[in-house]
Amino acid sequence: MTTGTAPHTRFAATTVTASAGEPMRTADAVTAHTLLNCLIREVSAPEHQVTVDNGHLLLLLPRRGLLLRSPLRRASLIGAHRFQGPVQRLDDEAWVTVGWRELAGYIQDELELRTGVANEEFVTQVADSRETIRTVLEERAGATPHTDPYLASEQSLVFGHRFHPTPKARTGDPVDWLAYGPETGARFRLRYLAVRHGLVREEGELHEMDSLHPTADPEYAVLPVHPWQYRLLQGHARLREAVAAGDVVDTGVSGPELMPTASVRTLYHPDTDTFLKFSLNVRLTNCVRRHTRDELAGAVALNRLLQPVFADLSGRFPGCALLAEPGYRTLGTDGDLDLLEGLGVIVRSGLRPHLRPGVTPLLAAAVADEYPTGPAHVSHLLARGDGDILAWWDAYLRLLLPPVLAAYFEHGVVLEPHLQNVVVGVHADGTPAQMIFRDLEGTKLLPGHHQRTLADLPEDVRGPLTYDAERGWNRVAYCLLVNHTAELLGTLADLDPTLEPALWGLVRDHLDAYARTAAEPPRLRALLSGVPLPAKANLLLRWARKADRHATYVPLPSPLGADFPHEVIR
Repeated sequence: MTTGTAPHTRFAATTVTASAGEPMRTADAVTAHTLLNCLIREVSAPEHQVTVDNGHLLLLLPRRGLLLRSPLRRASLIGAHRFQGPVQRLDDEAWVTVGWRELAGYIQDELELRTGVANEEFVTQVADSRETIRTVLEERAGATPHTDPYLASEQSLVFGHRFHPTPKARTGDPVDWLAYGPETGARFRLRYLAVRHGLVREEGELHEMDSLHPTADPEYAVLPVHPWQYRLLQGHARLREAVAAGDVVDTGVSGPELMPTASVRTLYHPDTDTFLKFSLNVRLTNCVRRHTRDELAGAVALNRLLQPVFADLSGRFPGCALLAEPGYRTLGTDGDLDLLEGLGVIVRSGLRPHLRPGVTPLLAAAVADEYPTGPAHVSHLLARGDGDILAWWDAYLRLLLPPVLAAYFEHGVVLEPHLQNVVVGVHADGTPAQMIFRDLEGTKLLPGHHQRTLADLPEDVRGPLTYDAERGWNRVAYCLLVNHTAELLGTLADLDPTLEPALWGLVRDHLDAYARTAAEPPRLRALLSGVPLPAKANLLLRWARKADRHATYVPLPSPLGADFPHEVIR
């Protein structure tokens, strides 16, 4: 093994936290550093305009002729650096501090010059994201956190994606969303509509949803609606007509309280262990989060197909599981897509049937958060046990990597295992025990493996369910190795920076071990030779105002090559 000579360092480092007592200052600093992350990854580094010098990262905006810098807390082997202190620009011979809004303006100017396309929304959306962070920090200062560790982990992501320019952008004034945002510990009841069966559109198994609010009237089915979405749609003409005709009955807000998870629109009912994923006509981060018609039908089709796939994977790789999405229900009125898509709700089965005794589920994004805001953070997990960072990481990789790679190479299934789509089960001593994957929205199929299954589906469902092999591999490699593995690895390296080469060495060992069992797939051989890693270009995607499915990728330097020094640097 490449890490065989590395000592098993014990965790003793102090984690870096963001002060909730200074919401504005913290929101400003995190927003500036997040913009810097995006600028480096997608613009300056690919054009070789970045360097590290004397404890600072320096980068040039070549079209603006502007030199920026920021002091480093820790340099990263793949450019995912940690910053401390302000961003500055060189003005004549003096360094002048740059605020987040000024930095966003520089990025706007640079991208307009680079692409020849303007985006007048960009700075406003950055401002929306920063305002969400500030508001959440203020609200959390007086809030009582969940005692349930799983719920606390789902609701702990205050700062969002480190490589997205608007990680917490959210349509509307805080007064519109504070009651529904996960970051403030929200819980609320649903709106329920009774819909005459002739107007119901549904597929699959829905008993988990129906158990939340059963109806005694055989002529109607119950349709739960997110109260935020109901407020946005209640004035729709077709909906008002259906209510006036008695085909839809608004039974009001009632039933049990549900809790928003990290995605905002997916709610969890802990008593029944049921998730409901709603449409929201709200822009969250990048996209308006509304189920399309093909996504509703596609979830049920994928769910059926993936059951035998995960039966095989869980048998070969104990500890892995997939949360089922067995059905959906919505309202259909004469082909009106606004209501059919806007009122669609997908049922997602819960965690408990998959959890082993004594195992606690935690959202992977909370475990990996750069700024720990809850007890799920990896520093706390290590502190429960003997603090051996390399042993903990070895156990984690053994659970995470093989099932995702086998799904792609052996089953032609493109999973989307980014940090927000994975729930990690841990033992009482904090060591990884299980890896549970969720959310079929980004899961796709390679047509060559599934020709017969795809041929039986309608074209409008079949097309969006597929990726070609190249696009599918970029998605898997990005979500698995850049978004998930590299981010959690970076958080571990924060605890002991000397371990970063050895941590990457363990990633290489596990990739190599799987490759040898799978007849050395060419894409994995290339990865192990050190070809660049694909990173999703979130900044350029937001600049182009395109949906996630149109994302492109930028190359990252890879520490996975055999000639890379994977020993501990002392």
